[in-house]
Amino acid sequence: MSEKEKALKRFEEWEKYALEDEQIILIAIKENGPPNQICLHAEQMGEKYLKGYLAYQKVSPVKTHQLDKLVLECKKYDKNFSKIEEEAILLSDYYTETRYPGDVPQFSLKEAETAYKMAKNIRKIVLSLI
Repeated sequence: MSEKEKALKRFEEWEKYALEDEQIILIAIKENGPPNQICLHAEQMGEKYLKGYLAYQKVSPVKTHQLDKLVLECKKYDKNFSKIEEEAILLSDYYTETRYPGDVPQFSLKEAETAYKMAKNIRKIVLSLI
């Protein structure tokens, strides 16, 4: 197996889980499902694509849910990741804010759909660089 094939295989392992998050998002949106959970899965989808890119680069992804930190790592390999810095920052907030009760916002379906669009933007950049 060539180095390129090995790199692609490492990426695909992460992508498989990102696609599962996307499947949950699509089902939830279609069924008018819980927006907080859509936001959470959008964050997870974006996170897994970024970690997949790092795995593709032979980097062990940092154990974090801070997408902005992952983007900083990815930018070491390609400056195009600057294009998704804002999405990374916004999606990072959805991880904690959607998981635990307390004085955190309840997101609307419109906000959840926006979160999904941000995750798709991350995917688009990652796939364009693989």
